[in-house]
Amino acid sequence: MSVLRASKISKFYAADEVFSDVTVEIPNDARIALVGPNGAGKTTMIKLFIGEELPTDGEIHIAKDAKLAFLPQRPELAGDHTLWDEAISAFDHLKDMEAELGELAMQMTESDDAVARYGKLQETFEQLGGYDYEARARMVLSGVGFDKDDYDMSLAMLSGGQKTRAMLARLLLESPDLLILDEPTNHLDIYAVEW
Repeated sequence: MSVLRASKISKFYAADEVFSDVTVEIPNDARIALVGPNGAGKTTMIKLFIGEELPTDGEIHIAKDAKLAFLPQRPELAGDHTLWDEAISAFDHLKDMEAELGELAMQMTESDDAVARYGKLQETFEQLGGYDYEARARMVLSGVGFDKDDYDMSLAMLSGGQKTRAMLARLLLESPDLLILDEPTNHLDIYAVEW
């Protein structure tokens, strides 16, 4: 099954044709590169895929419940939180479950209902990787070139390249069904590209 399918899409800006009659199918777990010279319409096509723009003609279908993530050429990553906070924000749903498990644990001595809810929630938490999400965050941050010493750096202090790598790390940790990267290797060293 395909995560994304575009059928006979065209894009015009006024009378200027960017591309026309393009059909694309992206199967699950595929790795595809869109390669061409500057001005060929690569970024425009990406904007259509992520829904930022609409095609002039044709249709784009994304699989039901598919989770898309996008890394732009120049990510807008701001805030006074740290690199670690940014990476770990991919697991906010697990942190919420963890807090709920803590509350239920305190209620278990007084309520059979809390025991049952705790058991179900703990099973879901474990299946979603609740016991190893911090290890996964460290692995991905290392993979894109950050050291443990960088974790406490404020996003405001990161360079443009570091912000790109930080956003890439968070997107990878979110495990989307389709991850679209617009020139992702601009700010990665050879080790991070290979990783």
